[in-house]
Amino acid sequence: MRVSTTWHGKRAFTSEGPSGYSVGMDATAAYGGDGKGMTPMELLLAGLAGCIGIDITMILDRFLSDIQRIDIDAEGTRKEQMPTGFTAIDLTFHVDGDIPDYRVWKAIQMGKEKYCAVSDSLKAEIRMHLILNGTEVPYPA
Repeated sequence: MRVSTTWHGKRAFTSEGPSGYSVGMDATAAYGGDGKGMTPMELLLAGLAGCIGIDITMILDRFLSDIQRIDIDAEGTRKEQMPTGFTAIDLTFHVDGDIPDYRVWKAIQMGKEKYCAVSDSLKAEIRMHLILNGTEVPYPA
């Protein structure tokens, strides 16, 4: 999968994926942005919640007619020093419907541990590449 991200000046970027949809990102004013989009860390939380949410609806597919609401709150606790990555992420699932709690918990557990590509990717190795003025520049040794 490939996502292309384009700079629009100051701190603003737009990313577009193979689905054809795009999302705008920006930094807050404290970091020199105009706040014209979600921050990348907000998108990370949204991606995690959306991924597990989709997995839950797939796992509980035959019970969806008994469910009226699934809302997911994602709250991340960040380090105080740079880089200010998440040290913990709390997901709170608000589910309304005629469904036993053990089914919902099993779906949540399976989504997180077995199916959610986003939660699995948070452990991924990150490799960097640079193409400067059309030429690939190797990482300095």
